[in-house]
Amino acid sequence: MPVFVPDQELVLEPCDVFLTQGTSFVSKAIRFFTRKVGEKRTQVNHVGVIVAPGTVHTAIAVEALVRVRMHALRRYASKKTTGVAVFRPTNLTEDEKAKIVAKAKSYEGKRYGWTKIVTHAMDWALQGAYVFRRLTHRDDYPICSWLVAYAFKEADKHFGVDAGAANPDDIWDFVTTNPDKYVQVRELKPIPEKLSIAVPV
Repeated sequence: MPVFVPDQELVLEPCDVFLTQGTSFVSKAIRFFTRKVGEKRTQVNHVGVIVAPGTVHTAIAVEALVRVRMHALRRYASKKTTGVAVFRPTNLTEDEKAKIVAKAKSYEGKRYGWTKIVTHAMDWALQGAYVFRRLTHRDDYPICSWLVAYAFKEADKHFGVDAGAANPDDIWDFVTTNPDKYVQVRELKPIPEKLSIAVPV
């Protein structure tokens, strides 16, 4: 069972994977359509990767939104009902970390792959078969899980499925069931708007 340190003491590192649980209709729909038959309720609907160290406010993340953006994780502090969990890979060399960060950054500015969302839903209708997603394998229009899975593929790492088939739930399932490869450093909860720092007296 992980013991979490307070947010003001937590330092995120490059290649930390963050996963979010939103409360919007779209967030809930993504969780519904990425749940496999017979599987427990899906916990997360979005994923990104840290590329520069810092606190939960200042660490720099890369994530696929309307476009792929590189910015401080602080953006989630304004989303008071969005949970953010962070997992740290424990099986990476410094060279592998550099490859993952470089690949993630290479997506910056690319437009979101909306057609990939459609093919994920179509494959969901086929009970998760990896059929339609194979048709949208181009790197030009990434979605969140695609970005993270392909970044880690640069270091020959995976999340238990083909990189083109990965969704946030697949990544969540992998990082939560492989404690030899990932340690959870932040539980799934909202990021506070302010980090309270104790002042010595």
